[in-house]
Amino acid sequence: MKTYSIALIPGDGIGAAVTNAAWRVLERAAERSDFHLQATTFPWSCAFYRETGAMMPSDGLETLRAHDAILLGAVGWPAEVPDSVSLHGLLLPIRKAFVQYANIRPHRLLPGVNGPLKSGGFDILCIRENTEGEYSGAGGRVHVGTQDEVAVETSIFTRKGVERILRFGFEQARLRRKKLASVTKSNAQKYSMVFWDEMTEKLAAEYPDVEAKTYHIDAMAARMVMMPESLDVVVASNLFGDILTDLGAAIQGGLGYAASANINPDRSAPSMFEPVHGSAPDIAHLGIANPIAAIWSAAMMLDHLGEAAAAADIIRAIETATSGGIGTEPGKDKTDKITAAVLAALV
Repeated sequence: MKTYSIALIPGDGIGAAVTNAAWRVLERAAERSDFHLQATTFPWSCAFYRETGAMMPSDGLETLRAHDAILLGAVGWPAEVPDSVSLHGLLLPIRKAFVQYANIRPHRLLPGVNGPLKSGGFDILCIRENTEGEYSGAGGRVHVGTQDEVAVETSIFTRKGVERILRFGFEQARLRRKKLASVTKSNAQKYSMVFWDEMTEKLAAEYPDVEAKTYHIDAMAARMVMMPESLDVVVASNLFGDILTDLGAAIQGGLGYAASANINPDRSAPSMFEPVHGSAPDIAHLGIANPIAAIWSAAMMLDHLGEAAAAADIIRAIETATSGGIGTEPGKDKTDKITAAVLAALV
């Protein structure tokens, strides 16, 4: 029997509750299949930072590298640790060190969930470049605290980085409805975004079976609201992809359904799977966090590991739960009730 070693990082706030829910579902899925999951839990979080002065130990990345995949809950407690510290101390180092350059976020309306749009007939796969671009961290500040203070933040777009994320997008489009939308702001950013457009055009010639179009970020934001059914695979830079996927979460009913995968496509290092709702400190101890995004992310993890049938079973169980009205309204159902409904459907 195949055994997968999974690193669990529950993190902060609601992260522990939704990770526990996802793990219970994963264990049930494994019991029904011919594989085994072995978990190792790491307490790396803002609480860990307050105790040690670091978001994870100095050998944290090498520790994670030994695992087949990483399942993360949520990280952040801004009242005590600045987001710039927690993000750059844990999530970004993992994504960059393990070359998880493809951030995948699915957006579709689950059965029984009422989204804010007139129609729920959309199925969008957003692919966000995950290791460079606007979140490269290149820059600095000088004359801090004076009237002459200057802050510089430099975006880094490499040919290798842009080409590989676009190629990944084209390959995903081939597996779906063969439509790709590349998102930039090349009318205003005449170097990096024009470069991105040129790379899109170059790669489109290699994928004649995929209908490729380019959009400006503002036009794409409008299209996701007005004509989401016209979209299939959407590829964007780190910043633009981050913003668009929050919009994607909104049209699919809220952040409680927003799953994601940070993928290392060549599998030279583990990939990481996480809901994108954040740690939600305001509801962290109320027991009402929706675990569906975490459970969906866990299904994406199984699919990446090659357990497609088990992953599909979990998605069907989520859909059965929401079809029955469970987990369809923010705060209506407790975390445990939603988890129990998914488990009951996983038969």
